[in-house]
Amino acid sequence: MEFEEYLTQKKIDAQKFKSADLVTFLEWKQDFQFINEDSFTVLKKFVINKTRRKYPLN
Repeated sequence: MEFEEYLTQKKIDAQKFKSADLVTFLEWKQDFQFINEDSFTVLKKFVINKTRRKYPLN
């Protein structure tokens, strides 16, 4: 699974996230490449929720 697909699955607008906070987007993308999806979700659980509210997928 690609990182952008993962964000869509988590109801986060990847384009809004990327354009508003490129540094965090790239850090997350790099982390996502090296750990599995479930581990990434556990690692970023509370931050994912904040990001989802900030960049909701319409």
